[in-house]
This record gives sequence, structure tokens and C-alpha cells, in this order.
Amino acid sequence: MINRFLVLSAIITLYLSGYCSAEDKPGMQQDVQLDRPITIKMGYLLYLPEQYEQQEKWPLLVFLHGAGERGNNLEQVKKHGPPKLIAAGKQFPFIVASPQCPDRGWWEPVALEALIDELCEKHKVDQDRIYITGLSMGGFGTWRLAAYMPDRLAAIAPICGGGVPYLAREFSKLPTWAFHGAKDSVIPVEQSEVMVNALKNLGGNARLTVYPEANHDSWTETYDNPELYEWLLKQKRH
Repeated sequence: MINRFLVLSAIITLYLSGYCSAEDKPGMQQDVQLDRPITIKMGYLLYLPEQYEQQEKWPLLVFLHGAGERGNNLEQVKKHGPPKLIAAGKQFPFIVASPQCPDRGWWEPVALEALIDELCEKHKVDQDRIYITGLSMGGFGTWRLAAYMPDRLAAIAPICGGGVPYLAREFSKLPTWAFHGAKDSVIPVEQSEVMVNALKNLGGNARLTVYPEANHDSWTETYDNPELYEWLLKQKRH
């Protein structure tokens, strides 16, 4: 297990009417351009497979944790999912990156894309096999990132999350396997159902596994199931 700290600079151009300029015209509405660098700081756990040096490229799995693991202590990220399994000694045939969202923050696509850019620059990532998975808040983040950068991903596996059905058209061709507990009292199973149905209605390759007796924790059974990882490895970016 390797701890890494990500410091990236992204240039975001926005058009705002209220940004002051040297040529202000009181009483008038102006077109003004904001062009300012934004620094992204994000801690993350990085796992490289044991046989990393013996292979030219490796698939990348990005894991997004839930709201309870936000903060600035990467030990919290090891509570669930792949980071927990890796800490217990499990080996994965992926490069696994597990970022930590700051307190009171949410998963932002711009920051996650910057993370993926850095991983691709510094490590032997097979850019045709980049997978995103996450639970609860991370499930929402997974759906959101799929809509933001569908052309860079090979598949997603959101767990007990939800999204905006209208945005399904942005990633209708992206292989998707969602998971949810039928008795989830935090995020209703309908949140996953509407997303998967939206993809299916668009002809997408989407499936949903519902655990009949599970409440919010539908991630333990999911991440313990080798079929998930076998399915991911079969998916490639088109």
C-alpha cells in the first residue's frame, strides 16, 4: 500500500457577469471572462499489483468512498471496499486508486479527472481499461463521473447511489453494473433502478443486482464477490 498526495493545477474558464474588470461600467451588464488557475489537493491510496514491473500496462480501478470517510486521514478510506480488502492482504489485478474527499465536500468530476490524468502520466495505466466504482456518496460520484467523462471510461460499478436519469444519454454506451439493497433506508433502491432503466431505455448495457435483505450496506457483499472484478476486466473502452 502506498500513500500519495496529489497536487494538481487545473485551468477552468468560466463566464460570469459579476466579475470586476479594469473597465467597469456601473449601471450596465457586461460580458466578462474569468481565467484563473485552481489548485486541486487530494490525498489518495495507491496500490500497484505485485507483478507490476512484469507487465507493460495495467487496468485502473478508482474507488470512491462514502460520506463517512471524508477528511484528511487516509486510514479512514480503508474502512470499506477495495482499500479494506487490500489492507487485509488481498491482491488485485488492477492499479487501485482510492482518493479521499475533504470534509463537507462531494466528489467533483474536475478533481477526479485530474487524479486520473496524474495516474496515467506517472504509472503504467491501460487507458482503455479505466473503471470507476463507489459506494453511497461514492455511488453518486460514480454516476456523475460517468456523465462527465464517458469517453475515457471502460465501465462503472456504482453501489447504493443514484444520479440524474436525464444524463444517462451522456454515457448510454458505457457498461454499467449497479448494486443496491432492497431495504436501504438511507438511499432507496429506486435511485439505482431509475438510472439503470434510463440506460436500458437508451439501449445501454446496464444491469442491477438487488440484495433482498440488505439495508444500506450493499457494498460488503459486492466487493467480496470475485464476479465483479472478472466482469470489469472483460470491459474495454470502445
